[in-house]
Amino acid sequence: MRYFIIDDDTASRRMLERIIVEGGLGDVIGEAESGLKAIQPILSIRPDFVLIDFLMPELDGIETIEQLKNHGFQGQFIMISQIINKEMVGQAYEKGVEFFIHKPINRVEVHSILKRTAEQFNLKHSLLTIRESLAHIEYSQVKHKQQSVKEIVLSILNDMGIIGESGSDDIVLMMEYLMNQKNQGTLLPPLKELYEAAAISKNASADNIKKESKSIEQRIRRAILSALNNIASLGTIDYTNPKFEYYAPRYFDFQEVRLQMKKIESDSSDSAKAKINIKKFLQVLYVEVSDKMTKGF
Repeated sequence: MRYFIIDDDTASRRMLERIIVEGGLGDVIGEAESGLKAIQPILSIRPDFVLIDFLMPELDGIETIEQLKNHGFQGQFIMISQIINKEMVGQAYEKGVEFFIHKPINRVEVHSILKRTAEQFNLKHSLLTIRESLAHIEYSQVKHKQQSVKEIVLSILNDMGIIGESGSDDIVLMMEYLMNQKNQGTLLPPLKELYEAAAISKNASADNIKKESKSIEQRIRRAILSALNNIASLGTIDYTNPKFEYYAPRYFDFQEVRLQMKKIESDSSDSAKAKINIKKFLQVLYVEVSDKMTKGF
């Protein structure tokens, strides 16, 4: 450990230095008789610990700590004082002082406190190193394992409870088609084009593209209706459900969500189907998938 001692009493500085060196606690790399004279040397040599007297001329211990921290110093402080009161201790804690050495200086006390602070210092640095290593590993894993369009789409559809719907496969094909288009922007082409693109992806023959497109439209409509019902059901159970709060206003016309919730709450036998906006649903999904692909989720 590297220590800097600030004390206007020369005898105290000598005694502290001797305890540190003879006890094998580290090196004293600097000292000063006042806070004012200590600021520049400390900022230059950056010690691990500053042992600082509370009562000093020009700048007292608290004021010196404030100035050092304002200049970006991040080392730790140990306060030296023969005056200990609640107000002073409170001020010291607020400024980051965790330990006190009492005057008159006692060798056993100083050795014990400095040994304890050194152990804490080493532990914090070890934990920081481990945390940085883990963060680097996690970042590398995320960076090298970017989710595919299909994985992102299925994750969203799973949240809405429709991953088992046959229309979910058609939605995936549409999103993959859109993401493969160059300079597409964020606006959808006509739905007819999307249905046909999904049909072609399913290897539909030229004669059957129109028929398959119609089937795809019907499957997607059923899937979105199912999603609307699932989200509305979540809202009737818990209006603050995170999935309800997120998906209801984004993917659907909220008025339709409320109507569906009322049907569920009243256990209505009304067979009229809710109105859905396929284009809005696919538009929001496309923007979300694009955003997640860009950010590397």
